[in-house]
Amino acid sequence: MKKENTEDLNKIDFALGKENSRLLIVGFVIIVIGFILMTGGAVNDPNKFNPEVFSFRRITLAPIVVLFGFIFEIWAIMKKPKNND
Repeated sequence: MKKENTEDLNKIDFALGKENSRLLIVGFVIIVIGFILMTGGAVNDPNKFNPEVFSFRRITLAPIVVLFGFIFEIWAIMKKPKNND
């Protein structure tokens, strides 16, 4: 009978490696930053208009940051993990 290594039996293989998980966290942070950039510009009085709602940061920069974050997430999932066996 072959003696099995208990270390191999207790090892769990995840679909994504440590590097992929870290990259996913970075992508999530980028997306959160994009949504934070979109916030603001609200007014307490609904009869008043605040032109700050249409600022460059909210209309252009924030959606680009969020889109980059989602693209980064896709890349982080598709990236092939390195084998360090």
